[in-house]
Amino acid sequence: MSTDNLRYPIGPFEEICDPSAEQRGNWIKEIGRMPSRLRKAVEDLSEEQLAVPYRPGGWTIRQVVHHLADNDMNSYIRFKKAMTEENPAASTYRQNMWAELNDYEAPIEASLVLIEALRSRFSVLLEGMQAWDFARTFTSPTNGLMTLDTAIQRFEWHGRHHLAQINSLKKRMGW
Repeated sequence: MSTDNLRYPIGPFEEICDPSAEQRGNWIKEIGRMPSRLRKAVEDLSEEQLAVPYRPGGWTIRQVVHHLADNDMNSYIRFKKAMTEENPAASTYRQNMWAELNDYEAPIEASLVLIEALRSRFSVLLEGMQAWDFARTFTSPTNGLMTLDTAIQRFEWHGRHHLAQINSLKKRMGW
C-alpha cells in the first residue's frame, strides 16, 4: 500500500460547493456519530497497540486520538467565533508540536470523553444553524477565507479521515 493511501485512506478532502440542506444534515449526523465509532475502533486495543503509528513516520493511535480532541476544541471555537463575530481570524496550532507534548502520553479515555462532550455540544450548535449561517466566514491562517459550509465539510471529513487511519492499521495488523 502506498504512503499516500496509508496517510489518506479515504482520499484527500474534496469540497462540495453549494451543499444542500440534506448534505449538511448528513454531515451533522456523521459528526455526532463519530465519537462512538472512534470508541469502538480503539476499545480493545492494548497499550502496545496504541503506541503503533498508523503509517511509517506517522502518529501513533494514541496521538491520533488526542489530536482529534485538540482539533475538535479548535474547530468548535472557530465556529462559535464565526457565529458571533464578523469574519474573525481563526487561530492555528502547530499540531505536530502538540502531538509531541507530554499530555499525548496520557490514557486516551480523557480525550474520548472530551470528544464525546464537544461533539454533543457542537451538534446542538450545528443543528440550530440556519442555511444563511453557513455562509458566515472566518479567516484561517492556513486556508484563508473560509465559509462555515466549507468548515463543516472539513471537520466531518477530518474525523472520518483519522478514524479510517486507525481502522486501516487494525486491518493491516489483523487486530
